[in-house]
Amino acid sequence: MACFLASAFFLVLQTYAAPPELVQAGFGITLNPMDLGPGLSANVSGDVSSSPPPGTSKRAPHSIIIGVRKGGTRALLEMLDIHPEVAAAATEVHFFDWDENYAKGFEWYRELMPYSYPHQITVEKTPGYFTSALAPERICAMNSSIKLLLILRDPAERVISDYTQVYFNRLENHKPVQAIENLLVRNGALNIRYKAIQRSLYDIHMRNWLRHFPLEQIHIVDGDALIRDPLPELQKVERFLNLPPRIVSTNFYFNQTKGFYCIRSDGRERCLHESKGRPHPAVNSTVLQQLRSYLQEHNRTFFRLVKRTFDWQ
Repeated sequence: MACFLASAFFLVLQTYAAPPELVQAGFGITLNPMDLGPGLSANVSGDVSSSPPPGTSKRAPHSIIIGVRKGGTRALLEMLDIHPEVAAAATEVHFFDWDENYAKGFEWYRELMPYSYPHQITVEKTPGYFTSALAPERICAMNSSIKLLLILRDPAERVISDYTQVYFNRLENHKPVQAIENLLVRNGALNIRYKAIQRSLYDIHMRNWLRHFPLEQIHIVDGDALIRDPLPELQKVERFLNLPPRIVSTNFYFNQTKGFYCIRSDGRERCLHESKGRPHPAVNSTVLQQLRSYLQEHNRTFFRLVKRTFDWQ
């Protein structure tokens, strides 16, 4: 019923969408693939002004990478984009989790998708969808049979990675920073209101998604396994999306300097942007144990919800 009501509202949004001239203008949003780092695959399209290749069109996504933030979503999208039958959106659109974007209507959203051929599937990724209270219902309203990809990693490590990203962003913008322990602990107790911890409560967010989608429509990628050995995880994604097997071991090589796998395709080699894979700060062992202990029960609940386990500490 919730999805039905949302579908009706979604039709209203389409009917009263933004005027075409504003849709084409992107409401001031500039899509710049260079923001994502060098060497994006040729499949990725963010140019809304160039003439479309003959036989292509912009279509709503067939699959969405819904999260999680700092779970490996960019790596997953870049690696999946190796596949010739995948057309990947170049930027995080935030259509279903930001009210101001959702109000602009479906045509605004579709215009931000890449041009694709009929034999290709369109994929977009916005990590904020997974932890959004409204995104599941809104996506269901657009397409109740859409296939969703969710990449997760050890939730405690994800918290630290979340902190690390914010830490460096604040440094680059000349803003004050705090030690991670000062954010994780308040008045001697774990600060469970800290947003980075809230995002790692996978069971709470997963319950919301399962109210709108059957588990069979949500494929969970093991982010820790993807880092160690990308190919097996990507082969599982190919099968889930009903794609012919095209991604092979020679598409990856281990970069000793960066310490993770990079991509080789179309005669070119590329790694993720330098902002990815930053070293984590050392965390006080007592504080880290507090964090892991708190997350344990949430992890067990999540395992029951998704009917599988992960090698998380």
